[in-house]
Amino acid sequence: MEFTQIKETCLYVRDLHRTTHFYANILHLPIIGQMPGRYVFFRVGSSVLLCFDPEVSRDNHGLPPHFGSGHQHLAFECQPEDYEAWKEMLLRSDVPMEHEEIWPHGRKSCYFRDPDQHLLEIIMPGIWGED
Repeated sequence: MEFTQIKETCLYVRDLHRTTHFYANILHLPIIGQMPGRYVFFRVGSSVLLCFDPEVSRDNHGLPPHFGSGHQHLAFECQPEDYEAWKEMLLRSDVPMEHEEIWPHGRKSCYFRDPDQHLLEIIMPGIWGED
């Protein structure tokens, strides 16, 4: 018996409007659920990125309360042939790249921040030996 994937990842954000603009318009993630002032959900491949206002989700009705603080890290995998285009798109959108790493076997990743300063990464497949 084993898990097949991480289905949901959650970030807590201060400004849902700003978060929606960043993830939908800059990173081109489709919105699959939204309640203004409460949350916005994005599709990422077969996974879901949940973005909640922590002050609202702290008093959730029905589900267990959840909230958090601090900066988190997420990595978005892209095909190697799309990697440079993603970097260019970030630059055109005035999203500064903090660091680029060249991993074993020539795989690359670049790091940048979202509006809440969560550390994001665009990463090529194979870094964790899955290829």
